[in-house]
Amino acid sequence: MRTAESIRSIRAIFKRELAGYFGSPVAYVFIVIFLLLLGFFTFYINHFFEMGQADLRSFFEWIPWVFMFLVPAVAMRLWSEERRLGTLELMLTLPITIFEAILGKFLAAWAFLGICLLLTFPMVLTVLYLGSPDMGAIFTGYVGSFLMAGAFLSIGSMTSSLTRSQVISFIIAVVICLFFILAGYPPITEIFSGWAPKWLMDLVAQMGFLPHYASIKRGVLDVKDLLYFFSVIFFMLAVNGAVLENRKTA
Repeated sequence: MRTAESIRSIRAIFKRELAGYFGSPVAYVFIVIFLLLLGFFTFYINHFFEMGQADLRSFFEWIPWVFMFLVPAVAMRLWSEERRLGTLELMLTLPITIFEAILGKFLAAWAFLGICLLLTFPMVLTVLYLGSPDMGAIFTGYVGSFLMAGAFLSIGSMTSSLTRSQVISFIIAVVICLFFILAGYPPITEIFSGWAPKWLMDLVAQMGFLPHYASIKRGVLDVKDLLYFFSVIFFMLAVNGAVLENRKTA
């Protein structure tokens, strides 16, 4: 019985939050900036047409760096805004659990980011027009991008619960996301490979987003990589819940 009530509560929060995104011009500004940045980096910085290759490798290479700034911008208001307006305490007194509130808000923001990714479909049409791309690799590239967006979002949701300031939440989230990117970024790992033990370098690299993302976007949906992203999401949302639970009982 409680499971059915939980699903209804999560669905209600999900619908309210997702409608809230598109009820504000901020969402449309975000979408435009997201598409313009990816288009600029893919077509102009990477010289997409001059490369003469019908694939989206250059497009997917830029997504982690664009997400690193834009996803925390989406997440920073999730809980900071509730705290600033004083509605967090009211929400915590409603007949819903903290888990339901967190999951409803998180899924709505993740769905919004998924819509942003879907709006990049002209990129796919472009490579289809230019040649015969590997559609399997393109599909898994989008899957990996969506999972990484969820991981970034869970980090932003957690930092948003720590402070009522959206700016502070954004900065902390960007720093943590940068760590997860650089942990597996080859130029960085090469710097430390000269003095750090190999086992330590392998451990740090496995903590990073990029090795798992690179494996998925090559067309390999390995259970290990999927579990990694879902583990990051689960852990960050669990910390998110612990913070809010502590605030509820304080």
